[in-house]
Amino acid sequence: MSEEKQEFVDLTIEEGETYETLLTEKYKNRKKYEQTDADHIYSIIPGTVTKFFVKEGEMVKAGSPILILEAMKMENIIKMPFDGKIKKILVSDGVRIHKGSLMVELEK
Repeated sequence: MSEEKQEFVDLTIEEGETYETLLTEKYKNRKKYEQTDADHIYSIIPGTVTKFFVKEGEMVKAGSPILILEAMKMENIIKMPFDGKIKKILVSDGVRIHKGSLMVELEK
């Protein structure tokens, strides 16, 4: 078994406090976060679309509900991230979708 030299890294917390710590291999090999397209709403969990509050072409204010995605017996209300128009709805009521599925296209 080969021994790897572990090195400490500085970890800064929001208040400016810095700590020295070791990072695990799992952390080092994790999938990096990628910013998604702001004009698309993707499912962050697998679930079933149970209700729509909007229609294609409708103007919607930021924070208004768009749809309900039910997962593990919990209703997740998906809200409009900005003022804009519903360009296209790609899912329908009662449809089971996977994590990462494109649900709605938006237009500013």
